[in-house]
Amino acid sequence: MTTAAQETGVGPMLRGWREQRRISQLELALRAGSSSRHISFVETGRSRPSEEMVLRLAEHLDVPVRERNALLLAAGYAPHYAQTPLDDPSMSALREGMERLLRAYDPYPALMVDGTYTVVAANRGMGMLLDGVAPHLLAPPVNAMRLTLHPEGLAPRIRNLPEWRGHLLEQMERQIALLRSDTLRELYEEVAAHPVPPAHSRPADAQQPGDAAARPGDAAAHPTFPFALPLRIEHRGTVLSFVSTIATFNTPMDVTVSELAIETFLPADPETAKYLQSFMP
Repeated sequence: MTTAAQETGVGPMLRGWREQRRISQLELALRAGSSSRHISFVETGRSRPSEEMVLRLAEHLDVPVRERNALLLAAGYAPHYAQTPLDDPSMSALREGMERLLRAYDPYPALMVDGTYTVVAANRGMGMLLDGVAPHLLAPPVNAMRLTLHPEGLAPRIRNLPEWRGHLLEQMERQIALLRSDTLRELYEEVAAHPVPPAHSRPADAQQPGDAAARPGDAAAHPTFPFALPLRIEHRGTVLSFVSTIATFNTPMDVTVSELAIETFLPADPETAKYLQSFMP
């Protein structure tokens, strides 16, 4: 249940989305082929929008699929988008395709999560990075945010934890503002409350690939990546550097599919790529 769904009336809900998108009534009317007068009447409850109008306004406001159903329900219509479990037989082609895609990224880490960061699938490369993670964090359902930021998870091995933690929390804040999900808000409050371990020097045997002569604190030991924030994580005494990418489905017609995301961790330097290829041929 989302906060949006608890509001009364489709008008206030649409107004909330419009204001969040910082779009005027006139601009929305022009985009949707309507009039600012009609948009005003809809928002104040003086006019009941048709099902087609609700969907059209939601599209131009870039409302998430789940919330489009909430708008329809608030307007007195049936949900337009299905919410099919991933284990449903009709989703078999999707599951097989996603698993094939994740395997193709090996030995580079990749995983698929749902809208609450629950891990749906992961490849062997991702599993390699989980050495030393507390068993209770690996018990289903595994949550990617909890796994990364928990003191018994990956956090102690992330060498740029303050920066990476800030990046993940900002990402969650954007999603909470977009989806207005109580579940996401609770997860955010949980992981944000985890303490950040004190800054620690790299162990003498924790060398970054290709920098055997570098000492902790040296610029050479911590190269910069101007194109993206890297994830620098230690694995068995070697610090690996990754940049992440996130892919989602284009024009999803199902709530479940609309909230799936594939995150891949690509080597940020040739040394990391070489290490992964040798570790997992």
